[in-house]
Amino acid sequence: MNPAFSVIFFTTASGAGYGLLFLTAIANALGFIPSSGWFAVMTLGPATALIVSGLLASTFHLGHPERAWRALSQWRSSWLSREGIAAVLTFVPLAIFGVAWAFFGRTQGWYAIAGLAAAAGAVVTVFTTAMIYRSLRTIRRWHNRWVVPNYLAHALSTGAVLLHAAAQAWGEPQAVVAVVAFAAVAFAAYVKDRYWKFIDTTKSGSTPETATGLGARGKVRLLDPPHATENYLQQEMGYKLARKHSEKLRTMVRWFAFGFPAAFTATAPVFAGSLLGAALSLLAVIFAIGGTLIERWLFFAEAKHAVTLYYGAREA
Repeated sequence: MNPAFSVIFFTTASGAGYGLLFLTAIANALGFIPSSGWFAVMTLGPATALIVSGLLASTFHLGHPERAWRALSQWRSSWLSREGIAAVLTFVPLAIFGVAWAFFGRTQGWYAIAGLAAAAGAVVTVFTTAMIYRSLRTIRRWHNRWVVPNYLAHALSTGAVLLHAAAQAWGEPQAVVAVVAFAAVAFAAYVKDRYWKFIDTTKSGSTPETATGLGARGKVRLLDPPHATENYLQQEMGYKLARKHSEKLRTMVRWFAFGFPAAFTATAPVFAGSLLGAALSLLAVIFAIGGTLIERWLFFAEAKHAVTLYYGAREA
């Protein structure tokens, strides 16, 4: 698939925002983070900004962004519609939790419950985003059991390094926050490797023979191309990425999204309360976000639609 930057930015930014929201609400309920209203600004502020900017970016690739609201009416059959509804509903408990914490210093009782409701909404929203791609049977690299865990794990890992950076910048980092951040990054790395292993070792059930229904007559091959030049479907659905480039990009993802963030997150607590500790945690955020952007671009670029079988591809 030809990657659209708006979708790449959307899934990266909103995932990080929802991950940060989820972990902040959970950590607040358990008492693992400062209860100061300023800390709410340092965590829920960036989380909200990432979520809103990501959702806005998701409309840029639409032919008529002004009609995006109509997608909410198709919730019975569309994961895109369910995603939109989940995102809107999540803002309600988020607003209650955020305002009560930032302006009135209220973090427990019903306000903590509102935070947990926002955390649940964050999980549901990321899940529905992943299901938009997981539900597409025509794209083998998306229609598999590792897509949803991959989206959830990346949201958790980027959100975790953001929360860890906020704690380091605050000057009173909790050890449990650093441990959770390191574990979240390691888990995301494991899930991503399992996803890559699955798409590399699992053969597609779709071939020119199954697509045309002529398999009983023997091998089907394309005699003449249907067009003198590439059309829209070939450009968008049959985007080609050389294997050598794919391997280089995967290596970059392993280092940028997982390796460096894990190393910086593990090292930062040694210099807790210092400028160096805050700088290391910030570097973890920069590499995690940058690596996730590459990962998300690769997620789209490596995908191939079944329609390419009608243009000469041997499998989809």
